[in-house]
Amino acid sequence: QVQLVESGGGSVQFGGSLRLSCLASGVFFSIDDMGWYRQAPGKQRELVASIARDGTVTYGDSVKGRFTISTENVANTVFLEMTSLKPDDTAVYYCTGLVATATWKQRYWGQGTQVTVSS
Repeated sequence: QVQLVESGGGSVQFGGSLRLSCLASGVFFSIDDMGWYRQAPGKQRELVASIARDGTVTYGDSVKGRFTISTENVANTVFLEMTSLKPDDTAVYYCTGLVATATWKQRYWGQGTQVTVSS
């Protein structure tokens, strides 16, 4: 059983910062990529940032230059440093990881953490 557990969400004012963390636990061989998606009310889930095992990083256009994704591979943890937050960043943020064993790969999702930015 693989679990992804997010922490660090909350409420912040316009221009503020937050740091999200996500810990992957369970029995697996490796994690091929980890990342963050978000979903605002009435909108589709969208990519925020992802990082592959080889270090390749991808950011959504709306967060480039403001958000930074990083990992602590030994601890199977991914972080999302969010700065210059805007009300449009308000959403539920979901952690995701592509987990591999010797015989299969499967994408897992966390339960989500709410981020609210007030103007």
